[in-house]
Amino acid sequence: MTDVTDVPDPTAGDLLGWLNARAAGTLVERLGIEFLEAGPDGVVARMPVSGNTQFHGILHGGATAALAETVGSVAAGLHAGRDRTVVGVDLNVTHHRSATTGHVTARTTTLHQGRRVASYDVVVTDEDDRRLCTARLTCMILGDRTAAPG
Repeated sequence: MTDVTDVPDPTAGDLLGWLNARAAGTLVERLGIEFLEAGPDGVVARMPVSGNTQFHGILHGGATAALAETVGSVAAGLHAGRDRTVVGVDLNVTHHRSATTGHVTARTTTLHQGRRVASYDVVVTDEDDRRLCTARLTCMILGDRTAAPG
């Protein structure tokens, strides 16, 4: 669940600083995800390959999926606003190729932003701008930021 109770206005202030500081103690920090761009039009973040590999030394598909869900959830949270909470309800990930070094970058493209549902395409690329993964995330927008899902 993305809680945006203290999120700054996405059009003012240091939103990137807030997002990167908010990662402390979360999976986002553990994966080394760093937000590069964030606003009403989309979210971009990168993640190191090192530390996020499977036994064979290639980028772990689960880490890639977590990166995709992270940027999509943040985009949905920015769309939903300060008084609402978003929860992911569907994540579909197709892996096209892998990486063994450097960083990978995830970028959102808005598919739909409604009152109750927001959906995003997420493309993850390597440092040579080759597509590694295509994902689609759908989030439900809850009316009360304090409401627990379920």
